[in-house]
Amino acid sequence: MGSLDKSRLSYLWVDILGVPRIGNYRNERENVDEDILLLGKPGCPHAVELDVMMPIDPSRSPRVHVPPLNHIGLWVDDLHAAVRWMEGRGVRFAPGGIRKGASGHEVTFIHPKGNEESPIGGGDVLIELVQAPQEVIEALT
Repeated sequence: MGSLDKSRLSYLWVDILGVPRIGNYRNERENVDEDILLLGKPGCPHAVELDVMMPIDPSRSPRVHVPPLNHIGLWVDDLHAAVRWMEGRGVRFAPGGIRKGASGHEVTFIHPKGNEESPIGGGDVLIELVQAPQEVIEALT
């Protein structure tokens, strides 16, 4: 989730709700400064990462605070194969391709909107596909 100032969101989630902060991530190119929180036991394949984000420069894209729920992330057991399969079915991906994400896993994003060339988008929601680590794949199969 995003805001122009992540400090209030982090205060709510970390200091009031007690969700542990497990890391921070800052990337000028992606225009993001985020706190990485973890709902659940570290190492548990069912734990959920919650990213509290703010733009480094609110006048630049991507505007990680608009909408306030910026994106959802989904584990994928074979990210490269999944992207090839989805591209063949008209899914539009955001620029940047597959790359290392804030938590160290390979990620890519389904664009919120389709276009003429790739008409399938996320229905106005940015969807992050995350390469699941082996322990998550084993726990969920």
